[in-house]
Amino acid sequence: MTEAPAALAGLLREIENHVAGGGWDQGARLFALVPTAELLAREPGLAAVLGIDPGEGDGPEALTPVEQEELPDHATIEELLLGLAWPADVAGAALVVERVVLPPEVEAELPTDEEAALAVLAEHPLRQDVRLAVAALRDGTRWAAMRFRLHDDPVQVLVGRDLVPGLTEALASTLED
Repeated sequence: MTEAPAALAGLLREIENHVAGGGWDQGARLFALVPTAELLAREPGLAAVLGIDPGEGDGPEALTPVEQEELPDHATIEELLLGLAWPADVAGAALVVERVVLPPEVEAELPTDEEAALAVLAEHPLRQDVRLAVAALRDGTRWAAMRFRLHDDPVQVLVGRDLVPGLTEALASTLED
């Protein structure tokens, strides 16, 4: 694993763990990933808050997540992502969402009517609640993390490039010029 994906994987684990501190049943959480050195150059007082030496910035590749508190109104995650655009000084973005998943064979048998499908999903004995955290950088680096409610432990968080490629690519599209 190269250094950039390893650093992004570590940062994504930190973000997911931060969100996990708020418990389950949360709405979407969105983070801008900004170069730490640039952030400290603009706001030197943040070094003490972040617990780093203001002259170092944790290295030239270090990124700091900045949570976007006021998300635009959206009916779906797709709608939220379609409405996003980041300024050039944002190196990447991270998104954390919760979802209910079923085994593929069960998903294929869901009713086509959305209300009926949601009712089946809510009561299905094989359903799993998961928290998905995805990150994308402008340089093309992507990473994802997944925590199952059934195994709610930071040690049990799965990480990898291709865990949720559709969501990761949708987030990456918000970074395109």
